[in-house]
Amino acid sequence: MKQFIKTLFIGLLFIACKQEQQQAQEVANLIITNAKVALMDANRTYAEAIAVKDGKILASGTSEAILALKSDSTQIIDAHGKTVIPGLNDSHLHLTRGGRFFNAELRWDGVKTLKRALEMLKEQAARTPEGQWVRVVGGWSPFQFEEKRFPTPQEINDATGNVPTYILFLYSRAWLNQAGLNILGIDESTVAPKGSSFEKEADGKLTGVLLAEPNPTILYARIGALPPLSEDEMVNGTKQFYRELNSFGITSGIDAGGGGHKFPKDYTGTKLLADNGEMPIRLSYFLFPQNKGSEYAEFQEWMAKNKVGHNGEIHLDHGYELEGGGEFLAWSAGDFENFLAPQPFLEDRPTWREDLKRIIRLHVDNGWPFRIHATYGETIGNMLDVIEEVNQETNGKLTSKRWLFDHAETVKDKELQRIKALNGGIAIQARMAYAGEYFVERYGAEKAKQAPPVRKMIDMGLPVGAGTDGTRVASYNPWPALYWLVSGKTVGGFQLAEPVNQLSREEALHLYTQGSAWISNEETVKGTLENGMFADFAILSDDYFTIPEKEINNLKSVLTVVGGNVVFASGEYQSMSPKIPEVIPNWSPVKYYGGYQNK
Repeated sequence: MKQFIKTLFIGLLFIACKQEQQQAQEVANLIITNAKVALMDANRTYAEAIAVKDGKILASGTSEAILALKSDSTQIIDAHGKTVIPGLNDSHLHLTRGGRFFNAELRWDGVKTLKRALEMLKEQAARTPEGQWVRVVGGWSPFQFEEKRFPTPQEINDATGNVPTYILFLYSRAWLNQAGLNILGIDESTVAPKGSSFEKEADGKLTGVLLAEPNPTILYARIGALPPLSEDEMVNGTKQFYRELNSFGITSGIDAGGGGHKFPKDYTGTKLLADNGEMPIRLSYFLFPQNKGSEYAEFQEWMAKNKVGHNGEIHLDHGYELEGGGEFLAWSAGDFENFLAPQPFLEDRPTWREDLKRIIRLHVDNGWPFRIHATYGETIGNMLDVIEEVNQETNGKLTSKRWLFDHAETVKDKELQRIKALNGGIAIQARMAYAGEYFVERYGAEKAKQAPPVRKMIDMGLPVGAGTDGTRVASYNPWPALYWLVSGKTVGGFQLAEPVNQLSREEALHLYTQGSAWISNEETVKGTLENGMFADFAILSDDYFTIPEKEINNLKSVLTVVGGNVVFASGEYQSMSPKIPEVIPNWSPVKYYGGYQNK
């Protein structure tokens, strides 16, 4: 009998311990309640509350059910009926380069009148110290202005005087004021790179306008000639830029490298944050070769010294991951997206095929994913010939790794079928939202209706991720990009896409969350708010799903969470926002204007 009681006691004790362990496991660190939570699962389920434990979604359901998972230490946030979405993931955003230059740049993103843009130029010129420049480096369109036009060289000179100034529009053209021309030593005798020009007046004098026709080297070179910030200023700028992204609900971004941005030298700001565990955003990056003619050697060196893929807890902690090569692989195979100039053709560059094939084969042999910048259907068709050859020569090895095309504005049905057959994907960006009017002027309104043919991509079952191509070709603000996907309109309100090529709000959001997660091979860990997924989400300033369509442009996050930790908060949640250093240097435009001008 005594033995029986002892055995029973031990059994009951064991059961009690197991129950306590289960309860401990089910206690949430963070609960969001009284919300409209879009889980963005396959059934497009909505919930009233979510619970977070150890950086992942623990449960979702009614507020009453989820509050049963709280303890005395659980942080509880009342959303007051606001909408919660999975964190946005920009599948093509130049994050490390954007952070590197952020504090030096005056942003015209979102500015509503040219009058105000010129006032900002004048104000910034007055505070810019000797030895530095006023610079507006992309992210805007003349059609966002009420005046619907570019500034004139005279207006720029009047606003900036003797302070050197550089203004970039996409990778199509740029303006140097007279002081900038003088400092760079550019005059009427200066020879422009092939495929570009210095605009001149009828009397042969320079206007200060630099034209990519369509080669953007003339624009890259001038950006590269501008004085850099110090390392401390670049680290500070990276913090400011990532906070800016968090303020829009961005929790992940996939970095597509960029011209004039060398790895690892120019990645210092982000690398320091990652090493210190201070990343407020999950960042995956691809490597972009800088030296024309030496791309193969660059990739060889990178592959010998670096590994691609996820690194266990490191990925969860700060999300700084090398993914592969691109978006350029070989400069000779580039097709530039300048809709103000004629379409380029690969056939005009005799080495493109050999260069591209050699580099793609190197990626496949080393197990590296890759992405390729390609605007036009003709370019994509030619590149697919090469990709198919590599796949055949490697007995299908290529199809076992992630690879994709970026942009693909005029990709054709036949090419989409070929991409699918090779297990490829596509990352689309909102470039047409910023240059669509010029596309129509050159190629016609009919072609713009399906540029890119995103509905066909989705219906075919192709993996598709969405993004901006910020910070130069478009603004980094994701909401005008989502508005473009839903409405088919540019930032100037011009109708591009036909109704059949416009997406529902749920479809557009899917491309900006789980769709983008496919690009970095992470669709099983992020992109929805299902149980077990990363707790990356945003409480929005208004209801994305029901507000008038045009108001999508004005959405922001009021609270952004990455891995269960609040990384940004405003309004009633302001006290939860992590502290961030003051902007440096003191003359930085960010200190006076911030980034996106949403006023």
